[in-house]
Amino acid sequence: MLRLLLLSLLWSWIWTSSALLRVPLRRVRSIRSRLRADGLLQDFVRDHRPDWFSRRFAQCFPPGTPSLRLGRSGEKLYNFMDAQYYGEITLGTPEQNFSVVFDTGSADLWVPSSYCVSEACALHQRFKAFESTTFRHDGRMFGIHYGSGHLLGVMARETLKVAGVTVVNQEFGEAVYEPGATFVMARFDGVLGMAYPSLAEILGNPVFDNMMSQKAVEQPVFSFYLSRKSGGDPDGELLLGGTDEALYSGPINWLPVTAKGYWQIKMDSVAVQGVSSFCPHGCQAIVDTGTSLIAGPTNDILNLQQLIGATPTNIGEYLVDCTRLSSLPHVTFVLGGTEYSLTAERYVRKEVLAGHQLCFSGFQAVDILSPEGPLWILGDVFLTEFYSVFDRGQDRLGLAPARHSTQQQDHHN
Repeated sequence: MLRLLLLSLLWSWIWTSSALLRVPLRRVRSIRSRLRADGLLQDFVRDHRPDWFSRRFAQCFPPGTPSLRLGRSGEKLYNFMDAQYYGEITLGTPEQNFSVVFDTGSADLWVPSSYCVSEACALHQRFKAFESTTFRHDGRMFGIHYGSGHLLGVMARETLKVAGVTVVNQEFGEAVYEPGATFVMARFDGVLGMAYPSLAEILGNPVFDNMMSQKAVEQPVFSFYLSRKSGGDPDGELLLGGTDEALYSGPINWLPVTAKGYWQIKMDSVAVQGVSSFCPHGCQAIVDTGTSLIAGPTNDILNLQQLIGATPTNIGEYLVDCTRLSSLPHVTFVLGGTEYSLTAERYVRKEVLAGHQLCFSGFQAVDILSPEGPLWILGDVFLTEFYSVFDRGQDRLGLAPARHSTQQQDHHN
């Protein structure tokens, strides 16, 4: 009996360790901060105005262009190009390494192609189809429109590995044209989308859907832990197949997904210093690991900036007096009846430019319309404070206070 028990425990440990897949995430300066330091941010902000999107889209892609969806694909770049956290994957046989943003605000996987002619591709890892024995050409073209250009490429299928797990016959895009300074500045090579399949521009199953169908994960769940500051080991973690109780405290607050595209949930209200100021009758929000800031409708965010004492700059950003952080109001997001409060130390981003410390507001205006109304985006400014769990099995999203301490360094053991 004891032998059977030991064998049972051993098998359970082997299954758990193989099905729970840890992907270390690295944090780097956001593309926005790098553009600011190089004096390019003003052009980037100008190019992302909503009216510019519409005109540029009409010039580049006439009505009826297949696989391009106005209003959604244009938002996707804005959602992930300011990202700070990325991890590693491999494609092909033998394996070719790529760094990607694990982005819950999109559903496609793409990396630069060896045939790419853009400057950005020359500075990043490029997929060499001719070196892989498992490569399968698809033949279809894909295009995703961006504010400062557009991404074009060809579709393919390949063997993908993430944290030691293998996904066969994975659809992905080989980017052959990546214009714009933002791609040049990016530390990551591509993007691995983790939203619902309906959000995908590339037809076929997103990566996590294939993991579920190929039974590569223990549960149809993945979760994110993002650290506040770089320099940790790791700076964050994506766990595929479950959750890690060592990385959060208290019970998980579960929220039903209200629309299966983005990871979209209902937000009860947004309060400033305990007073309900925005969407008092409820509104919609998306939880997006590929956005570094917290974003919301323009009118609401402009009012919010005033309430926290932020002043506008000529490049569209808002500055806060660093000496007044302790006196600034808390901003609280109410989700499923639970309050998620951020102090100024958490919603203000400190950066040093030309030897001077500046404090930038972590809130930004982005207008995204949906059938349920304007969307708020809870990005990394929010997610560094709260452990997030994405449950595809029950179509729900969970949040719990993240544990940030030096004792968490050995949570893998």
